[in-house]
This record gives sequence, C-alpha cells and structure tokens, in this order.
Amino acid sequence: MNNVTMYTTSVCPYCRNAKALLAGKGIKAKEINVEANPERLREMVAKSGRRSVPQIFIGGRHIGGFDDMAALERTGRLDALLGL
Repeated sequence: MNNVTMYTTSVCPYCRNAKALLAGKGIKAKEINVEANPERLREMVAKSGRRSVPQIFIGGRHIGGFDDMAALERTGRLDALLGL
C-alpha cells in the first residue's frame, strides 16, 4: 500500500471529504495542517504549485485536490494508485 500525505486545514470541507473517501478504503493519510504553519504552506505550494487545500500525494506523487482524487475514484484508478 502506498503512503498518502495530505496538506489540510481544520475547517476545509474538501479535506474532510478526502479523509472520508480514504477512510472508506481503510487508509489513514498523514495530515499536514497548513493553517497555523506558514512554512508548511510554503512547502505545499512549492511541491504542488497550488495554494488550495487539500493537496494530496500518493506514494510521493501529487494527484491534486479532492476533486482530482474523486475523479480518480469514479474512473476506477484510485485503488491502483493506493496499491489496493
């Protein structure tokens, strides 16, 4: 199974949706909360090129935000990326 890292904030509904989708598959992502840590926010932007949360990485590969992950799920490609 590939590791999942997710940059989040505590008030983001898309972050909650992403965590719920992963939890339904038995996956707990490593969460990096960027709202109180400007250095982590800069790190996220440098890695992803995006400022919105969540930003999701599977096995070190940036897949985008929740909408991107949900699209992978709808097309049946998410499980393969997760290594399920």
